[in-house]
Amino acid sequence: MTRVIAVGGSDAGISAALRARELDPASEVTVVVADAYPNFSICGIPYYVSGEVTPWSNLAHRTAEDLAATGMDVRINTRATHIDSAGKRLTVVDADGRSEELTYDALVVGTGAVSVLPPIEGLAGLGPNQGVHLLHSMGDTFELERSLDERQPANAVIIGAGYIGLEMAEALTTRGISVTQIEALPEVLPTVDGELGALVRDELVAHGVDVLTRTTVKGIFRGAGDRLRVEATGADGSPVTRETDLVLVVVGVRPDTALAAEAGAELGFRGAIAVDERMRTSLPGVYAAGDCVVTHHRMLGTTWLPLGTTAHKQGRAAGENALGGDRLFAGSLGTQVVKVFDLVAARTGLREHEALAAGRDWVPVTTASAPDDHKAYYPGATPIAARVTGDRGSGLLLGAQLVGRRTAEISKRVDTYATALFHGMSVDGISDLDLSYTPPLGSPWDAVQVATQAWVREHGHK
Repeated sequence: MTRVIAVGGSDAGISAALRARELDPASEVTVVVADAYPNFSICGIPYYVSGEVTPWSNLAHRTAEDLAATGMDVRINTRATHIDSAGKRLTVVDADGRSEELTYDALVVGTGAVSVLPPIEGLAGLGPNQGVHLLHSMGDTFELERSLDERQPANAVIIGAGYIGLEMAEALTTRGISVTQIEALPEVLPTVDGELGALVRDELVAHGVDVLTRTTVKGIFRGAGDRLRVEATGADGSPVTRETDLVLVVVGVRPDTALAAEAGAELGFRGAIAVDERMRTSLPGVYAAGDCVVTHHRMLGTTWLPLGTTAHKQGRAAGENALGGDRLFAGSLGTQVVKVFDLVAARTGLREHEALAAGRDWVPVTTASAPDDHKAYYPGATPIAARVTGDRGSGLLLGAQLVGRRTAEISKRVDTYATALFHGMSVDGISDLDLSYTPPLGSPWDAVQVATQAWVREHGHK
């Protein structure tokens, strides 16, 4: 009987545990979860806050009963504090402070990531009780919900305009709260080109969000009563001040590597746990997966790209290999999508500057186009803002970005590009794909093909 322990109750840890139980029902699988919420969808939090998903328990991918039915032992409110890799023992401490040593044959570390605290004056001394929140866990979610119920804020400031920041701008606006969104970079959603980020900004503004870009928050201070004062510097160096009832800080995450690092595990890109393509760490018998580890990118090599889809795949590989398998994580392409009110933005592969920085012999060039989502004669057709990047020399597809209305099937269309990238297709080769067509949903040449044909017309191909 193989004893497998997974540390972490989110995507990677649970995926590893499920795969181990699936492959060997006789294996003894234990999952150690620091809080009381195993297998909860962090990505779903904004939709609980908005009121679109209720009750909060529906955010669970699987219930505790579902997990128990697989035969795994899920230990909630239990922290892993020390790995003895030589003795193959894991020290854990439960909610009552009791310490225990668990023995294992294979250990999977899936400790995830933690919120980044930016260098903002006053932030360290403020917290949920004062209306200042981070948002990366179910605990954070309940603290925010408590503030919303007790403070009944009329307005809020969101610091950060990445995926979670944008989704929370929509969520709070949906609740009737006036939102100011502050981003230090030149445009919101900086994971896409600025021209597309501007479309997202327009959507925010159209729904009443006050968007401030090129604006750096310097301090958060308590004001009169329960009010807060956010002080920032604008693009021209002028002071910017907002009085508000609530502040949400969502400027990114960093890998949570303390457990593995203390045990001597090698760290890699951006301080994430170094793993090979089989998810093995430098410690014998210890695997790692999810947001705490480096990402093997199919086009960039080793990087760090925390994504739920990646964590699931890495965890599955780690769980299989923990039982002696030989499964490789096939690598990420950074495929991502976000809904902002009635607009959807997505990307996969590399943008032009990313391809240039990759150090390959590519000559990346990008073509913008605006194909309709379906035949124009059928009512409701809308344009998709598309940007396709390819190598001018070889014609190799390098990446794609799309922004369009929610009805335009943006997520599935970016998946077509992701599939093509996975298989190393050329830009011109996209036109050979046999894609579906009916006038209410598409065209004889799908929008993804129209966009690549525009690239070929501009840059040619070999």
